[in-house]
Amino acid sequence: MAATRLIPLHVNKGKTIAQSLGDRTDYAKNPEKTEKGELVTGYQCDPMTVDEEFMLSKRQYEQITGRRQKHEVIAYQIRQSFKPGEITPEEANRLGHELALRFTKGKYAFIVATHTDRAHVHNHIVFNSTSIDATRKFKNFWLSSFALQRVSDLICLENGLSVIAPKPYKERTKRTAYPRRVKNRDVLCEDIDLILQKKPESIDAFLQELQQLNYEIKYGKHISVRGKNQTRFIRLSSLEDGYTEADLRAHFLGQREHKPAAKQRSRTNARPFNLVIDIQNKLQSKGVGYQRWASVYNLKQMSKTLLFLRDHKIESMEQLDQMVMQQVAKRDALLTSIQQSEKRLVEIGTLKKHIINYSKTRSTYKEYRKAGYSKKFLEAHQEEITLHKVAKAAFDELGVKKIPKVKELSIEYAEVLTAKKQTYTEYRQVKNEAQELLIAQRNIASLYDAERKEEEQKRQKENQIH
Repeated sequence: MAATRLIPLHVNKGKTIAQSLGDRTDYAKNPEKTEKGELVTGYQCDPMTVDEEFMLSKRQYEQITGRRQKHEVIAYQIRQSFKPGEITPEEANRLGHELALRFTKGKYAFIVATHTDRAHVHNHIVFNSTSIDATRKFKNFWLSSFALQRVSDLICLENGLSVIAPKPYKERTKRTAYPRRVKNRDVLCEDIDLILQKKPESIDAFLQELQQLNYEIKYGKHISVRGKNQTRFIRLSSLEDGYTEADLRAHFLGQREHKPAAKQRSRTNARPFNLVIDIQNKLQSKGVGYQRWASVYNLKQMSKTLLFLRDHKIESMEQLDQMVMQQVAKRDALLTSIQQSEKRLVEIGTLKKHIINYSKTRSTYKEYRKAGYSKKFLEAHQEEITLHKVAKAAFDELGVKKIPKVKELSIEYAEVLTAKKQTYTEYRQVKNEAQELLIAQRNIASLYDAERKEEEQKRQKENQIH
């Protein structure tokens, strides 16, 4: 999970552009915060001389374009903060580099400095406002912060990290409302639930997972644990039913099934099932089923699917299936309407052609009848008489009893064509939405199917052992 922010950097009061750039980049590269500079990387520039290289490209820009703005933005800073304990500093630096590269499309030089002086690992990404080829400036477009956050979310999902689910305004905590104090025991129980979702094989593997979550383990007559910000140890035997040491040992021996008691704790407040969160947990667990699924399906495609579900507020498979049915039905109805319009346009075009031929050859055909259908007259006017007969046959085939006027048909043709264009525009949009829904449905079904097969194989192995 990463929170991002895009900050334009201006010239500091009383300082030059070069001095301001030096101050900003020096703060980002602070050795005390970046493991003595080991967590500083650059793109198309050397982190040691980044401010000088930025200035050089700005001078080249002035020479090439002849432009120089007052109060210009000298650089941009991206702050990217990660959830504590979810990522290593080296991995955070790599993801920060990837974020900057995607957001700037590789057209602007930048440095990525990962700071570890806080509980949460975070990146300071500084990129030049002048492009590498010194021909343009970065344009801070409308809603650029939202675009940056979306790219960051996509990268996090592709690398098995969680993302921040946006809350509707009415569900946000108001300034006058304060959350209840969370007990350390509640936090421990939730972390136990999280670890057991990964299905560790033994109590020892379970305790190792606790240690990875920054818990200190104390062995003795009873196992006790202490979190990072806790002052006292908590005995597992003193936890609520289902979480005690005895209950956990019984769970690993197969004598008891663990059921999370989410409804009993104030921190969770009985959260309803959320499809996005459930899929994220499955991707982060990275079991055998996940590895088998990842070898066939594209993880980047699943990441886009998760963002699609979040943006459309789809929280269950039932809701997704219903939306798929509705959108596919709407798509098919629009396609049928387009086909009917095309059929009518062909009919009108054919009808107009035959009406014109019929009108031009009508007098000739009357003379032919008066001549008693003379063969000599037919030979002399065969082309006109043939066109007349074909026109009459077409009227009979189309069920035309009263021949319409060509002007009326032209008006109808224009109306049908306009309606068809409007319907086609809507059809393309609905078709794309239906396609995205179908892809999401297929990707999710494949992941759940892989998990189901893994559980079946595990059950078969257990039956063979017993």
